[in-house]
Amino acid sequence: MIKNKTVEFKTEKDTQFIDITDEVNKFISKSGVKNGLVNIQTLHTTTGVLVNENEPLLWGDFEKHFDKIAEKGAGYGHDDMNIRTVNVCDDECANAHSHCRASHLMSNVTINIIDGKLQLGRWQRIMFVELDRPRNRSYQMLVIGE
Repeated sequence: MIKNKTVEFKTEKDTQFIDITDEVNKFISKSGVKNGLVNIQTLHTTTGVLVNENEPLLWGDFEKHFDKIAEKGAGYGHDDMNIRTVNVCDDECANAHSHCRASHLMSNVTINIIDGKLQLGRWQRIMFVELDRPRNRSYQMLVIGE
């Protein structure tokens, strides 16, 4: 059996960690799959999907880490609209830092389902991570199993 769902929503901050675990659990329950896999995939290049602890101080630590590895406005070529000619939209913004930060996260995670339950450790949660700015976003879930 294979089922899929796309979830659309709007983020609220430049860097935001959104716990989507409950949404994934609801999808699995409705799918009827008892044993299999669920894949959760972002549809954007400036977001990521992460399995980690949902703890606000940790997210602050992640933000500091992102600032160190990819500082906003650090003179990226991607941000220079005088020389950039590829994938430029009318509402294009300087967001190379967001792309660089996203390269340190996954664009998808796949998690086991056993006896109809998502197999996560005690503190593990599935997080959708916004790395750019508040905007419309989406992710897809695909469950495969019996």
